[in-house]
Amino acid sequence: MGWIERMAEQKIAEAMERGELDDLPGMGKPLEVEDLSHVPEDLRASYKILKNAGVLPEELLVQQDTIALQHLIKACTNGSELVILQKKLTEQQLRVRLLLEQRGIYQNPAFAMYESKIRAKLED
Repeated sequence: MGWIERMAEQKIAEAMERGELDDLPGMGKPLEVEDLSHVPEDLRASYKILKNAGVLPEELLVQQDTIALQHLIKACTNGSELVILQKKLTEQQLRVRLLLEQRGIYQNPAFAMYESKIRAKLED
């Protein structure tokens, strides 16, 4: 164990002795273990930071809009409105593709492996 780890352990032990850690949120409850195996290792820290801040990447926000449009299209009974919704859907799908291309996501082998899983999760 390095000196940083020893110092951290010492500070934690001191805080516990003073009772500073007694009333923390979630005390006595099991920890929620999050499965990040689907996120590339080098992106996990940034993924957690963004997720904890409630921030979604732009392509996911657009993808959510795309899914909402798909639901509207399924429920639409007006022919002229259906044409407008389908046009918006096509535009949103193209926008998602462009955003993903700009990020170079299609060159990432993990993307191909998990694309169907991500789509299924977003459609829930």
